Amino acid sequence: MKKTVLFLLIAVLLISCGKKEVKQTSQESMTSVEAFGLVQTLKNAFIARDLAALQKNSTEDGYKDITANRKPFDSVELNFTPRWVEIEGIKTTLNVSWKSKWTASGKSAEDRGMAVFVLEGRPLKLAKIMMANPFVFREQ
Repeated sequence: MKKTVLFLLIAVLLISCGKKEVKQTSQESMTSVEAFGLVQTLKNAFIARDLAALQKNSTEDGYKDITANRKPFDSVELNFTPRWVEIEGIKTTLNVSWKSKWTASGKSAEDRGMAVFVLEGRPLKLAKIMMANPFVFREQ
């Protein structure tokens, strides 16, 4: 009898402790994921030269930052690595280190830097690019 009670007690403990608590995703986490996704969307639209997608995902000032100083290029490779996200109300800043490889008129140029994307609104849109703009072709 004692063994049966002990066995049932152990079984009840194992069953009750076996469930994992499901934690809800925080609003900050969802905003960070949205920010990373937006920057990837902007990068892909820039590479594809899809101005409509760039304009759709940017404010007027953000669109100007992306398209300012546009020089003709044959191809571009952009690699973004997110480094830091700060969320303050409706304003989100995303720090990204980037590398680029541009090809124009048979010549190649490589560049790297750190950019700060200022994102605002709901859904997020690019409001401004600070520091080294990855969308500017700097011939060497």
